Amino acid sequence: MSLVKSGIFGANGRMGRALIEAHLQEDDIQLQYAHVRAGSKWRGFDIGELAGAPKQGVLTTSETDTLPVDVMIDFTLPEALRGNIELCVKHNVPLVIGTTGLNAEQKALITEGAKSIPIVFAANMSIGVNLLFNLVRQTARVMGNTADIEIWEAHHRYKKDAPSGTAVAIGEVIADELGRDLDKCAVYGREGDTGERDPNTIGFATIRAGDIVGEHTAMFAELGERIELTHRASSRLTFAKGAVRAAKWLRGKSAGQYDMQDVLGLN
Repeated sequence: MSLVKSGIFGANGRMGRALIEAHLQEDDIQLQYAHVRAGSKWRGFDIGELAGAPKQGVLTTSETDTLPVDVMIDFTLPEALRGNIELCVKHNVPLVIGTTGLNAEQKALITEGAKSIPIVFAANMSIGVNLLFNLVRQTARVMGNTADIEIWEAHHRYKKDAPSGTAVAIGEVIADELGRDLDKCAVYGREGDTGERDPNTIGFATIRAGDIVGEHTAMFAELGERIELTHRASSRLTFAKGAVRAAKWLRGKSAGQYDMQDVLGLN
């Protein structure tokens, strides 16, 4: 297969730098466009400098007249999503989206954009987390109607949304398998005299501390036994590598919305 030419939005961010590093570890994909917002102090930097690597000859830019790539990757902020999708639709460039904390309106933007270009959107790009989704679905199928279900997650102090998109996605997988509506059965916090636990609820707990990259656990607790399914990430590079894998997979696909289950052949 020929070399995939890729680009990223938010090259100067924490995930942007991890994406640069992930690209430098691959031979069949090459980062050729690194976007930063207009007026950013990071304009004109070599991408190698941002990733703590030797210079690569590709400078960060705010120019959007062209997108000289086969696919773009976006791990920026929810408020930047509309413009990034519109830009990719304008230039007919496929897009991988790993941005979290999206509301219903922003998710609708992805659905609309996918009518024109192929888009991979996932709450978590980690290969391990996507395997976790499958394991959680299997466990819900067997135990979900009799077990108490709790989901907890932990991330670094700088994460702005809670619970994490991945935790919500785990809840959605479970609710879907059990024929429940997560909006109606989710419990996001408990305090004071809450009464006995409603067996049809799915509980969430959130931790924000230090430099935790990401931890997620789904617990199915019966009387006498419980199963806990856990994924721990120790480096952002995990998510970046998954996104790069998605970018390589996405090239040449027809317009539509895909996720990491599609990329990994798990659907």
